[in-house]
Amino acid sequence: MPKPLVIVESPAKARTLARFLGSKYRVEASYGHIRDLPESASEVPAEIKGKSWGRLGVDTDGDFTPYYVVPADKKKNVTALKAAMKDASELILATDPDREGESISWHLKELLKPKVKVRRIVFHEITEEAVKAALAEAHELDENLVRAQESRRILDRLYGYTLSPVLWKKVQTGLSAGRVQSVAVRVIVEREEERLAFTSASYWDLEARLRGGSSEFVATLAKVGGQRVATGKDFDSKGNLESNTVKLLGEKDAQSLRETLMRRLPWTVTSVEEKPFTQRPSPPFTTSTLQQEANRKLGFSSERTMQIAQRLFQGMDLGGGDLEGVISYHRTDSTTLSQKALAEAAVAVKELYGAEYHNQRQYQTKVRNAQEAHEAIRPTHFHRTPASLEKILESDEMKIYELIWKRAVASQMADAKMLRTSVEITGETNDGAPATFNASGKAIEFPGYLRAYVEGSDDPNAELADKDTVLPKLAVGNQVWSPDKLDEDLILLGLDAKGHETSPPARYTEASLVKRLEDEGIGRPSTYAPTVATIQRRGYISRQGKALVPSFTAFAVTRLLRNHFGDYVDIGFTAEMEEILDKISNGEKDWLQFLAEFYRGDKKHRGLEHLVEDKGQTIEYPIIELGRDPESNLPVRVRIGRYGPFLQLGDQNDGGPRASLPEDLAPADLTLDRAMALLKAKAQGPKSLGVDPATGLHVYVMHGRFGAYAQLGETPEDRDEKPRRASLGRDNTEDTITLATALKLLSLPRVLGKADDGEEILANLGRFGPYVKHGSEFRSLEDSDDVYTIAVERAKELLAQPKKSMRRARQAPKELKALGKHPESGEAVRILDGRYGPYVTDGTTNASVPKGIQVEAVTMAAAIELLNARAGMGGKKAKKARPVKAAAAKKKKAAPKKKTA
Repeated sequence: MPKPLVIVESPAKARTLARFLGSKYRVEASYGHIRDLPESASEVPAEIKGKSWGRLGVDTDGDFTPYYVVPADKKKNVTALKAAMKDASELILATDPDREGESISWHLKELLKPKVKVRRIVFHEITEEAVKAALAEAHELDENLVRAQESRRILDRLYGYTLSPVLWKKVQTGLSAGRVQSVAVRVIVEREEERLAFTSASYWDLEARLRGGSSEFVATLAKVGGQRVATGKDFDSKGNLESNTVKLLGEKDAQSLRETLMRRLPWTVTSVEEKPFTQRPSPPFTTSTLQQEANRKLGFSSERTMQIAQRLFQGMDLGGGDLEGVISYHRTDSTTLSQKALAEAAVAVKELYGAEYHNQRQYQTKVRNAQEAHEAIRPTHFHRTPASLEKILESDEMKIYELIWKRAVASQMADAKMLRTSVEITGETNDGAPATFNASGKAIEFPGYLRAYVEGSDDPNAELADKDTVLPKLAVGNQVWSPDKLDEDLILLGLDAKGHETSPPARYTEASLVKRLEDEGIGRPSTYAPTVATIQRRGYISRQGKALVPSFTAFAVTRLLRNHFGDYVDIGFTAEMEEILDKISNGEKDWLQFLAEFYRGDKKHRGLEHLVEDKGQTIEYPIIELGRDPESNLPVRVRIGRYGPFLQLGDQNDGGPRASLPEDLAPADLTLDRAMALLKAKAQGPKSLGVDPATGLHVYVMHGRFGAYAQLGETPEDRDEKPRRASLGRDNTEDTITLATALKLLSLPRVLGKADDGEEILANLGRFGPYVKHGSEFRSLEDSDDVYTIAVERAKELLAQPKKSMRRARQAPKELKALGKHPESGEAVRILDGRYGPYVTDGTTNASVPKGIQVEAVTMAAAIELLNARAGMGGKKAKKARPVKAAAAKKKKAAPKKKTA
């Protein structure tokens, strides 16, 4: 009997809907987009192959008609959908509630050509209630949304396929330009240019360590003789003071002033101010703010965050497929919550924290045109706390769900009430001039929403400065004395002269880049994750920790586009494109007129097509100038070649010395001195460590684009014939590696023997550590195994073990050092290797080992001091340690049973 056919994007979403709708409906998946513009010459339809625009797949001579094709990997699925359509009583299109989802539905309708009734349904959460409500409110496809998405796709095709060939000719084959990606790269490059042009400046001040009662705090020198002491904010990017009204202290000045002030105790408290203030919670997450916070707090990329959110939304095989979607739709630029969500949040806040913590509020969306989903990202049910899903969600899903749940709940809580205290302490110099120190503290009087959630920060220094500091109760007239005056109000524990260097502008992190793009109106929620993933995949950026570092190729491409096609990588121009697409989605702008103006131009502007023709051969090869060699006065330049960026001394046709650039070298870190050192090292030839006794060949240490490596023998003239090479890895450098170590590295991969099928078993070092390999099967070595000595029998044991899931529960942290028993509690004090670095634990409290301190140098006394400081942090609850064995056992016990086929 015919039944309605419901089509969604993914199989997981299809399974969840099928469970809700029952046997009266048939639910199938389209597996995303079922057709697109041709991606390769083989996909171009026969009827347009001879056209000048055939490769574009868009009729640029006529009315910009797009020619869509079904990719080879989608043909089987399309055939299945057409077969399902034959038995359908009606077609219900249930793709995501945004432009892209509307476009997928439109393509399905166009391709399947249904002869039955077609309805479109949207829901912002995958719950039974929401799906059934959507069926009751089914409607027609929104043609304006479809046109807007189609315009975006055509616009991006015209941009990329017109400008990319310019990059191939002038920079490097295989590069690409993109309407949003090129602007994102420009933003990152221009920050690196600021760092490159930056000149550091030094300044000094004094830091007083004080104790009042049981509290210790720090006060910093702010004024001398009524003149403010210079700080980092008073210097420009060239290292010059921007104001002549501040006093710049050098090292001698600071040391002299320190000695004077130490002799002229007591100092006096001259001002105490207490100001109450309130702090409001942030709105619930939008797509971009979720990506930013997941990057700041968890270190997740935007792409990873959105993949996890997709699983949480669609009710993937969470808990064996028995769980509906646990969050609302995750591609949204709205911060509003529905009345249902507000009511549920109120109940959750009152039950978990108390009625005094609840404060219902609605947030206004700040975007120019909220064309995406019309509600913020939130839990589908607020009573479903993170703790209640601990046995169901896996590690990554739990982390993202916890962020979403806490942020949404906190948004409906009372303001935090704080008290900021500012203290001014004054001493005297030899000539009687006042020297003023400032100290400030912040105490929480009513935590409000902070009970549930504290937002992260892109600025580590600001985040540290925002920690709660409670000052002792002080009054004007209190005096500061030396440590031997034990009964006084304030004791000076120490006075130090501190030297400082101004810092260049921080590189963008993924969080701060997404925020910048959103603030400028570039792209939309669904574009941020793929944009960052694309520019990294294509070699325009790399990561150093969380920082996004542009490559030299990114520099060359940005400078070419900025110099010759400035409008097309201009932030304002790109944001204007987004506004026009929004107008198309609202029916306020004709899409064909927009495309024609962009590509062909109008009376005021040349279009992209004509601009590229006008430039012709006038575009010069983009060169990055570093300066001139002090000895020869020849220019030192970075050029982009077939094998990547390289240094060249002299002009291109001079045949001067060249040297490859290390792939991990950031453009702002390449000074003229560093460049000359690389060129000289290349000219001198590789360093020989000695001779391999087995082959009689020299072992060299060399440097390439992927870093330092050892090489056995000379480099042959034939590039296709490569000598044996091995990366030095993290534990060795060009200066420290020995011949013995190099030979061990060059012995890998080791052939251990043959498996039962006759294929070889290998042992090697990889990105994630040592491993053994048989065919396509890999297994990591355990701590007791040695990649240089492991035998074939042991390798077979490892390969016989089941492959561990990449999403397995987090393992117990590794012990780095055992310090003994705590003198008071008797508990074992250990240093463990945690996710964010080494930390001290006594089984009850965890305390991070400060950066720069070696684990071996931490004594029991130092560990106890760290633990006490952590446990006694004012206004902040100490982090309780979870017993490692118990935690692991609990996780193992909690793991849901896998369903068998």
